[in-house]
This record gives sequence, structure tokens and C-alpha cells, in this order.
Amino acid sequence: MRLLIDVGNTALKAALCLQGEIKPCDVSALPWRQINELVYASVGKNEQLNGLLAQASAFQVPCFEAKVTKQLSNLSCAYQQFSNLGIDRWLGLIAAFQLWPQQDCIVIDTGTATTIDVLTAQGQHLGGWILPGLDLMTRSLTQNTQRVFDDANTPFANELGVNTPNGLKNGALVATLGAVEQAKLHLTNKKPQLIFAGGYGALLKAQFLDAIYDPQLVMKGLNYWYELSKN
Repeated sequence: MRLLIDVGNTALKAALCLQGEIKPCDVSALPWRQINELVYASVGKNEQLNGLLAQASAFQVPCFEAKVTKQLSNLSCAYQQFSNLGIDRWLGLIAAFQLWPQQDCIVIDTGTATTIDVLTAQGQHLGGWILPGLDLMTRSLTQNTQRVFDDANTPFANELGVNTPNGLKNGALVATLGAVEQAKLHLTNKKPQLIFAGGYGALLKAQFLDAIYDPQLVMKGLNYWYELSKN
């Protein structure tokens, strides 16, 4: 059994992988005696992760940290300074390339930030963008302007705003949707596979025909990273 850990900007997520099936798990009740290896990715230091690594050491479970490389199998990173690419973005690209082979893909991950990455069918990462996430986008405006205010009960919607709260939230949503549409222009195939992940992934996915929402995309990428790195 493999323990997968993804440490993001705001939270630590964990999953167990057994015979290719990945299931989220509670880190406070891990079956350590059944775990053969721990594979993790982290965007920064995290005390909870340090505690889990210490537990793994106590149970003599080997640990492996995912890193960005210029090349992994037939997948190539666009960044010259590839170590500057966020590991979560790299894992999303790995998963897309493995799950949708020979397809142009755009990977959109929506957390504290929204990241958009463009991938060709041949496995060439063309690059991407980092935008404020929907909540961060709206919060930055309410905190830095005098007359713009929000309402917690107002949803994000793809329509014109008719009051300040939905003008604010809908503006954040359509700005993000517009960025996805712009990303399509960088591919010869103007109908790539759109793959959404993250907290607002389901909301954004619903705005596009034939798009996919996969809440476990980064975990799947982490598992694929380990499998490909062993070869």
C-alpha cells in the first residue's frame, strides 16, 4: 500500500493507493503497518508533513519527494528553470499526459491561485499562467477599494452582474473563463481536452462542454510520478 501526500498552500491532503485505486484518507488514522512507501509533494514547509515523515521513519517506511524535472518519460517541461514550476502543476500535467495520451490538454487547477497549463499531444508543456483564485480575486478588490463589497450568499455565475456582489463574483468567474479560452489559442487543435481540478474545479468545468473535473488529479499525478521515476 502506498501513502500519497500533497501539501498545498492551505492544506495537506492524503490518499492511499492500493492496486492502482486511490482513496482519500484521514492522516490521524493511518494503517502504518500496511504502508510500504510514502510519496509526497510539497509547495513549502509544513509541520504536519514533518510529523508524518517522522512516523514513517519510525515504521521504517521509505519516503520519496516528487520533484519537477526537465523531462519525465515523454513529457517535457516548458520552464528553462524547471525547478521554479510548482510541483502541483507538474503533477497535474503528468496525470493529464498519462490519462489522456495523444491529446492536446489544458489543465486548470483552482485553489488559492488558479493555474492554467497547456500541454500538446506529444507531451510538450508549452507553459501556462498563474491567476488569483476566485476567492482571492474578489477579496483583493473588497480590501483595496472603498465601494466594492461582497455578500457571502451570492454565488459565482456566468452572467452580467446587476448589483455589486454579483458584479464582483461574476467578474472573477468570467475573467478566469476568458483565460481558459485564451489558452486554447496556443494550440493548433482549438478543441483540446479541458481538465479541471481543485476547489472550484466543478464550478468551472460546468461552463464548458466535454470538460472533465477530477478532484484526484494531483494525487494521480503523484502516483504516476513515482511509477515513472522508478523506470
